[in-house]
Amino acid sequence: MINPGSFKISPQDIKFLLKTSEEASHGDSSSIKDFFLSTIPVSSKSKFVVPRSETQRNYIEAIKKYDMVLGIGPAGTGKTYLAMAMAINALMKKQVSRIILARPAVEAGERLGFLPGDLHEKITPYLRPLYDALYDMMDAEKALHLIEQGVIEIAPLAFMRGRTLNDSFIILDEAQNTTSEQMKMYLTRLGFNSKTVITGDKTQIDLPPGKASGLVEIEEMLKDIKELKFIYFTEKDVVRHKLVQEIIKAYEKFESKKLAGH
Repeated sequence: MINPGSFKISPQDIKFLLKTSEEASHGDSSSIKDFFLSTIPVSSKSKFVVPRSETQRNYIEAIKKYDMVLGIGPAGTGKTYLAMAMAINALMKKQVSRIILARPAVEAGERLGFLPGDLHEKITPYLRPLYDALYDMMDAEKALHLIEQGVIEIAPLAFMRGRTLNDSFIILDEAQNTTSEQMKMYLTRLGFNSKTVITGDKTQIDLPPGKASGLVEIEEMLKDIKELKFIYFTEKDVVRHKLVQEIIKAYEKFESKKLAGH
């Protein structure tokens, strides 16, 4: 049961609650009760992470139900953040014994061999968003302790090769930048009593020309498998500054015009 004294509600949460209530009055199956039931207890001062759109709520429920969930959509929609909250919650409840957070380490045309520094210095910039989300939900000292113990692992996707990941909650972020081979390797790592959430934005593919995106391929390849779930986010689910929604819409409009021109 949620303790109201430890539950913080922001203006954005109120806005979503009002919208949810209005939809419920028109026969929508969701309700304010569903909203509260979808909150995620995490180890942080705010105590709970809450969904701020109907898609986010559906995403949380899908992660509870399925061992593999794929969250696809633009930046700022909470794909990775909510997956991280669910992973921390699963660890707190001892549903898994470790969390593994992975990202492809090649983006925007850069390769690790051409970057300065040792391996740690080379990969840290790519993994920084995962650290940021973790520290937002968990005390930094506790998070560092769990990382040192190996309970939480943050690593490039390449580090997954040859491993079988049992009793784990694994998040693959920026999956649009995986190659076909990398995605196949990742999908076959899943072991017993494990969950995985794969997130990506198909409009932000940074692979070299001629390289197919593993995320785009599996969207078609796995669509008929009932044991996993695809959740699609749109600009309406963006939970960053409201200006970000308008920018995303402007880009989509611009890209549509470009395609129409061809």
